[in-house]
Amino acid sequence: MKSLRLASTLSTIFCTATLLFTMSPLHGQTLGYVADTAAAPAPPKSVKSLDLTALDKSADPCVDFYQFACGNWIKDNPVPSDQVRWARSFSMLGERNRYLLWQQLDAAAKAPKSPLEKKYGDYYAACMNTDLVETKGLAPIAPALDRIAAFSDPKKLATLMGDLAAAGSPAPLFAFGVGQDDKDSTQQIAQTFQAGLSLPDRDYYLSDAKRFVDIRAQYVAHLTKMFTLAGDTPEKAAAEAASVLRIETALAKGSISRTELREPTNRYHIYSVQKLQELTPDFDWATYWKAIQIGHFDTLNVGTPEFFKTIAQLTTSEPVDAWKAYFRWHTLHGSASNLPKAFFDENFAFFGKTLAGQKEPTPRWKQCTSMTDQALGEAVGQDWVKQNFPPAAKASMDKLVAALEKSLGDDISTLPWMSEATKKAAEEKLSLIRNKIGYPEKWRDYTALTTANDDLIGNIHRSTIFRRNFELGHLGQPVDEKEWGMTPPTVNAYYDPSMNDINFPAGILQPPFFDFTIDPAVNFGGIGVVIGHEMTHGFDDEGSKYDGHGNLREWQTADDRKKFTERTDCEVAEYSGFEASPAHDDLPAQKLKGDLTLGENTADNGGLRIAYMALLDTLAAEKKSIDSKIDGFTESQRYFLGFAQVWCQNQTDQAARQSALTDPHSPGRWRTNGSVQNFEEFGKAFGCKRGQPMYPEHSCRVW
Repeated sequence: MKSLRLASTLSTIFCTATLLFTMSPLHGQTLGYVADTAAAPAPPKSVKSLDLTALDKSADPCVDFYQFACGNWIKDNPVPSDQVRWARSFSMLGERNRYLLWQQLDAAAKAPKSPLEKKYGDYYAACMNTDLVETKGLAPIAPALDRIAAFSDPKKLATLMGDLAAAGSPAPLFAFGVGQDDKDSTQQIAQTFQAGLSLPDRDYYLSDAKRFVDIRAQYVAHLTKMFTLAGDTPEKAAAEAASVLRIETALAKGSISRTELREPTNRYHIYSVQKLQELTPDFDWATYWKAIQIGHFDTLNVGTPEFFKTIAQLTTSEPVDAWKAYFRWHTLHGSASNLPKAFFDENFAFFGKTLAGQKEPTPRWKQCTSMTDQALGEAVGQDWVKQNFPPAAKASMDKLVAALEKSLGDDISTLPWMSEATKKAAEEKLSLIRNKIGYPEKWRDYTALTTANDDLIGNIHRSTIFRRNFELGHLGQPVDEKEWGMTPPTVNAYYDPSMNDINFPAGILQPPFFDFTIDPAVNFGGIGVVIGHEMTHGFDDEGSKYDGHGNLREWQTADDRKKFTERTDCEVAEYSGFEASPAHDDLPAQKLKGDLTLGENTADNGGLRIAYMALLDTLAAEKKSIDSKIDGFTESQRYFLGFAQVWCQNQTDQAARQSALTDPHSPGRWRTNGSVQNFEEFGKAFGCKRGQPMYPEHSCRVW
């Protein structure tokens, strides 16, 4: 849980900040190959903040509120063929924002009006030119493949890794970057963590369950096909595939689980440079660091020491040809969506269809838009917000955030289980939370990044180097509290524990989350709960271990921490009983991992409670009643309906099972039902009887 600046490097390792929603594509949600030149994409449908036609009134809200609030929407909105998950709020608003961004990028590609427009217009144009991709073949990645082919000594892994990274090519064995020091948030230090896997999680390599055994067999077949496409004989390709699986399985065994990585002390180990070198005696770190051009440092955080012991063992046990296969594979895989169609199709067949259940590739224009946003987010973002985020929206958000801060303060002051000493510390932390709304005060300078409209993979490599140089340049520098970790059009939000700040990009501050024209109840159920969710992350099982200055330090008394843990244990047990996917065919039911989703569940529960408190204060100030009705529902009921409809979603069974193992967020059904059954005001609002599923005799509460 470090700043999102490091998330680009470490996104496959652990959740580096507490996000509202996992928006990055699941494994397999891959872009379309054929350029969409026949016609411009159609504008997406708008989304209402509250849609009463989405309700399934045949369902009893006291038995299954999610079905009541979302049932008709779920029935009428199957997962599109180019998606693996389709959510009423996030997906539909995301499609709208991406369409608006596409209009901007398409215009810039055809007729740029400024040097900045030309830079991101060229990036987008190169991505869309699949005819040129086909013509170039493997030539754009030939330098990386040649470096790997010349590799001759496992003790020279650092040289190979450094050369690949310096050129912007995949260097996957571990992750390395710069982030805030967990125990001194004013310092920015070097950090390195486990990485190197291609399948979604270590369980995919280690589990003996039939599903994972079958996936591994299909993965080996996919590896073999990719190596064959790259020009290897079937026999050599099969041997290479076996080597890749063997190395990645060993790396998986040496990795610690996502759940273990949620504990900050499990990923914080300050080593001297000499001690790290002793841990991996055959990996020349000085050579690697020189290649990526990082400044001098004497100590660093080795987040996962056992993993680096595994690398040390593999360096001596695996032959040269096995390492060549491993790096050759990651070079092909890292660029597969931007290589000729044969590579693209094979990549999609496994990572799209097999792993995630995606029927068709996502259209090229969508993913080229997303890729450009990722590479030049604050370049395209500064033009996007001019059209899509008026100053009045920011002013309204400021008021909402202030209302939620007051409610969380009131909640803390009245908690029955917390001592006065701990309450005082919690209130101090709350007072120090920084709020960032809409977009950065200062935009990033992209002068050093060169783009060309005929060099897609070159653009990707150069943007990779640009991001890395930007990040590594933070080493030893003062922390910039105004930096952002998300681009302005993003439909998401996050809390950063080391910064102790909450961040709301302009992209999420739109309907259905936030609507000037709707009644307060629906806005508080939408964006209000989002704000409360992010604030509560500062006090969940991870965030509560950081103080108001962003330092990893215990500020609860020992007795209060014990009481806190008893309450979070209640949530772990509760959510572990929920199913992400029912049993079917030869597959057993897939339960949620309550310990993996604990932080998000705590934030959902806390956000729902404090946003409701803020709504009551707002209505009282406006001399309105929580029992007043609009369209047949009280303000209280509309609040809960607005909250639930944020989480209406469908997803493929494969994606649901994958998410249950890898996503720290519960699926929409349980983000809704799990939260309302823990908040007695819901049962009162809908006239439920004690003992009904949504109004149980006993419930969990942390905040």
